[in-house]
Amino acid sequence: MFENLIEILKANPRKIVYTEGTDARILESAARLKKDGFLTPVLVGEVEAVKAAAAKGGFDIDGLEIIDPKTYGKMDEMVETMVALRKGKMTAEECRANLLKSNYFGTMLVKMGVADALLGGATYSTADTVRPALQLVKTRKGANLVSSCFILVKEGAPMLCMGDCAINISYEDRLDKEGNVVLSAAAQLAEVAVETAKTAKVFGMDPKVAMLSYSTKGSGKGANVDLVRNATAIAKEMAPELDLDGEMQFDAAVSPVVGQLKFPGSKVAGFANTFIFPEIQSGNIGYKIAQRLGGYAAYGPILQGLNAPINDLSRGCDAEEVYQMSIITAALA
Repeated sequence: MFENLIEILKANPRKIVYTEGTDARILESAARLKKDGFLTPVLVGEVEAVKAAAAKGGFDIDGLEIIDPKTYGKMDEMVETMVALRKGKMTAEECRANLLKSNYFGTMLVKMGVADALLGGATYSTADTVRPALQLVKTRKGANLVSSCFILVKEGAPMLCMGDCAINISYEDRLDKEGNVVLSAAAQLAEVAVETAKTAKVFGMDPKVAMLSYSTKGSGKGANVDLVRNATAIAKEMAPELDLDGEMQFDAAVSPVVGQLKFPGSKVAGFANTFIFPEIQSGNIGYKIAQRLGGYAAYGPILQGLNAPINDLSRGCDAEEVYQMSIITAALA
């Protein structure tokens, strides 16, 4: 997988900004990327502090760009841009105060084209990575929400993709002030399915998308089943070229015998490699079972629906995970 992504980056040079420039894991990854030469890191932090942290860890970052929000020459322009983006929700003073924080500052570097992608979260929470992205980079035209997926890799086994396991706690109808539905819960879940399939394709997969439930083709009833069934119908309208089916149980999705028994004639049942969960709880549990009991390496969460690639690290990550997620994030640009 990574060989293919590296070839993409060699052909399409990219810059990635790290919001936590003094973190040893970030510095080790940045030094490795500098040596490899196919991706350019940009470090956010006080210049001497970043250099001191690198020297302490023995990481060669000589020549890499380090940007300190407190001394950034274009801060006034950045503040003005952020005020416009917030559309009256924040004053210039409030914007300037936020931009002194590396998560907001790094996100604005992407928004203003200084970097192509961002990787954060080694010390920040997921919310602190996603919130600036939603406020500044915003969702891509046509996207109604941000979602996520994980890519799961295991030697000798097909690559898998699972979404959404990290961002959307549940799916509820969006209403206007009069109480009219402007975006249904099913439409949101359908969008997650289509976006996850697109991400799977970036990684060289031919996505076969299973819309997961505790029911297979009407075997169960209830509001949760209705959500998945309706989302399946909408997703098929959104992307008729996709091999996508549901609603189905996990055994029907992965076992050809069970799948074709419970869902005869489906191109997905029994052959799925891309799994869409009906809410975050089952999604988070599902990918962690695959990781811890199934022996899969899980890469993500990979955020979907934004105007630029911005991804979140686990606070328990190591330098190898930072390096791998850097490649993934930049390749999405």
